Amino acid sequence: MKTILKTVFLLCIAGLSTSTAHAQKKVIIEDESSKGVVLVTMDKAGNEIIRIMNESQLPHIHEPQVPRFLLMDRKGKFALGIGGYVRATAEYDFGGIVDDIDFIPAFIPNSSKIKNQFQMDANTSTIFLKLVGHTKLLGDFIVYTAGNFRNGSNKGFQLQNAYVSFRDITVGYTYGGFMDLGALPSTIDFQGPNGATFYRTTQLAYTYKGLKNFRFNASIEMPSVDGTTNSDLNINQQRMPDFTAYAQYGWNNSSHLRVGALIRSMTYTSSFCDKASSVTGFGVQASTTFNVGKKWQVFGQATYGKGIGQYLNDISNLNVDIVPDPDKEGKMQALPMLGWYAGLQYNVCPKVFLSSTYSMSRLYSDNGYPDAVGSTYHYGQYFVANMFWNVTSNMQVGAEYLRGWRNNFDNSTHHANRINLLVQYSF
Repeated sequence: MKTILKTVFLLCIAGLSTSTAHAQKKVIIEDESSKGVVLVTMDKAGNEIIRIMNESQLPHIHEPQVPRFLLMDRKGKFALGIGGYVRATAEYDFGGIVDDIDFIPAFIPNSSKIKNQFQMDANTSTIFLKLVGHTKLLGDFIVYTAGNFRNGSNKGFQLQNAYVSFRDITVGYTYGGFMDLGALPSTIDFQGPNGATFYRTTQLAYTYKGLKNFRFNASIEMPSVDGTTNSDLNINQQRMPDFTAYAQYGWNNSSHLRVGALIRSMTYTSSFCDKASSVTGFGVQASTTFNVGKKWQVFGQATYGKGIGQYLNDISNLNVDIVPDPDKEGKMQALPMLGWYAGLQYNVCPKVFLSSTYSMSRLYSDNGYPDAVGSTYHYGQYFVANMFWNVTSNMQVGAEYLRGWRNNFDNSTHHANRINLLVQYSF
């Protein structure tokens, strides 16, 4: 959701000598948006600052908006933004619980005497620093770092983003290439649909934008492999990065279609072999968001692959990137898996919108694993319906209903319901 907050900055001009022949005049540069940036600078360099700040916004409801506070350098070429939001939620589970502050169907317990649960959370409150500018050598230049306070029960600071971007190259820690941030639906639940791909990683990425309406991206990403092991099998250091790529076609500011792919090599060691072995994983993905008239917005994504549990919201909690192969002693295998969602948003008026999304993630058995263990997760379902009200340009409130199902390989089903409430103030 590309909502741009009103930002006010005043660059004080130093007193000039009376002998100065040509005094510089202040130039007011104002974004056309009613919620746009307003700069007072010594020249029209502020136009570049506005453009880069707006174009570099990450398109998701959980991402901070354009900062309210800017510090400009003396020449008006660079600006440092300081911003974020305070976000408070209340959650009430009934008819079954999810054992987490986020609504993750994989965390619905197989058996529990507790059917109701009340929680409150402000740990997703976020603060960020964003430096933007333009130079002849580096082009549009962005340095961005952000974090929240979800690092364990002690509410420690947790890094969310830390990257530098120039000449369409991104280096650092941010959202990976095998996901589509702009196609994710709006939820109060910070985790989002269980069948969505959602992750952050350290990476080197390049985006080509030279073809009208098209965008192409390729990235080399830090690997992270989780799996199920035994006394004979171990997952150690990884020797190959993950490789991702996507192509995107957009026909307006709020509509696009994207196809992407991932390939990875997952290294493990076995007591039956003196050298490390590897299993190849892959994934393919299609995602879209588009508007239907002025009131409706559609969201959707489908992902399939082997050994990509690390990337799917629900399955990332199950340690199933690679698992033992029952047919080959001392060997591991990558299991097939699927995730998808479809959502719809209705804009009641400029300040109020409703949305609903259904999602599913599924883990498939291969060579008799893991369906031999009946209580093992087979597939999960996720349904959400919510309402958001932008009370002011800075303050948002919302209410949300969630229902989740966990289905195991023994055909047992467990479910949970949750009501979420939100108050968020951005700065």
